[in-house]
Amino acid sequence: MRKTFLGMLGAGLALVLVAQGCGDSDPVPPPLLPDGGAWVDCDEQDAGNCAPGQSCRFVEAFERSLCVSPCELATGCGNSEVLCCPSGEGAGTGGYCLPKDACTPPDAGTPDAGGGLDAGGDGQDGGPGPVLDGGPGPGTDAGPAQDAGIDAGPAQDAGIDAGPAQDAGIDAGIDGGPAQDAGSPDSGVDAGVDAGTPDAGSARIRLMAANVSSGNYQAYEAPGIRLMQGVKPDVVMIQEFNYRSGSISDLVNTTFPGFYYYQEAGAQIPNGVISRWPILASGEWDDPEVDNRDFAWARIDIPGPKDLWVVSVHLLTRNASTRNTEAISLVAKIKANIPAGDYLAIGGDFNTDSRSESCFSTFSQVVTTTGPHPADKNGTEGTNASRGKPYDHVLVDADLRAYQTATVIGTSSFANGLVLDSRVYTPLSEIAPVQSGDSAASNMQHMGVIKDFLVPLN
Repeated sequence: MRKTFLGMLGAGLALVLVAQGCGDSDPVPPPLLPDGGAWVDCDEQDAGNCAPGQSCRFVEAFERSLCVSPCELATGCGNSEVLCCPSGEGAGTGGYCLPKDACTPPDAGTPDAGGGLDAGGDGQDGGPGPVLDGGPGPGTDAGPAQDAGIDAGPAQDAGIDAGPAQDAGIDAGIDGGPAQDAGSPDSGVDAGVDAGTPDAGSARIRLMAANVSSGNYQAYEAPGIRLMQGVKPDVVMIQEFNYRSGSISDLVNTTFPGFYYYQEAGAQIPNGVISRWPILASGEWDDPEVDNRDFAWARIDIPGPKDLWVVSVHLLTRNASTRNTEAISLVAKIKANIPAGDYLAIGGDFNTDSRSESCFSTFSQVVTTTGPHPADKNGTEGTNASRGKPYDHVLVDADLRAYQTATVIGTSSFANGLVLDSRVYTPLSEIAPVQSGDSAASNMQHMGVIKDFLVPLN
């Protein structure tokens, strides 16, 4: 039976709050609708509770997902207690009907195409950019394809230079299909030792976890692009890796010209990896709890004798038990497939309510989960929009943790890594082209997390 937004007023459905984390107090529920009815809860992966035409949106003010109806700012929602909240960058006059306490006006000071970004991504890259799957890119020689060791088919040659086939060391049991090693070699990319490296025997590696999409479509827009550009990461474990203004290669070329990337296939909100250095192999491992994304992994040829394996994850908001089930599955894949002698990083949006959740105990089998943890300039560690919960993480194995160093940006130094919040970062000139309102963009629910490492070159 078709439901409308007004029909929902009399539905009388009770809100069900699933307790998450360890000891956290219940979030404040949204106010009742004018007739005494309740807003309808929904799941980000299954909007079946919602009426046709409605969307399931996470409402940060109430820390839950609700069924909401689209609206026009000019006409509103027909009730003073329910406002038509602007839907974000480039959305024009549209929005969603939300409780008035949850409606955040757009930041008038944040232009939608600041920083000189071309929404289409064209013309930003002065050299060869990432190559789409299906063939070698500019500057590729005739060397044999690399063997990713994955059972579903031959590894795709992403244009890595000549030499014998490189076996990624992965056994035949990996699911998820062939490694998609998208991205091009770029003669302008150096060996990876930046100008700030204090001694010639090491290379600085900056890792970033980024779920900084915004707007209505869980896709990257100008604010998230600027945030990533501003901190100049070498490797990004990225979530909601969509781009409505062009292709994914356009997004990568716009944000990180000449970088390599991998995006998992067939996902509604895909995970992925972006890297300054060549991606030797890549693929995805099944997330047993969700249908619209998996765990995206990549093996990266960083400077020095060891490779870096990174896994980009986006755990479910449902509850702590579900997140631990996801962690158990991922840890098993890591133990079975990643050589103990290489470096490992797990990064992304964990949606964790506290650091005492059981998933961290599970992840501690393969990475270090103890503090000290990254923080912003005020010492705040939380990474959700209201900065109260540790949603986002960069976790590395003990071998790589031994080489962690302060994250230095301009004259600022963050001993344990940085939680990037443009609303509190000063001076903004250090992270240009970031604008102060970027972390408050509509529907941006996470802050970026950055950690730096000085790895030995021999």
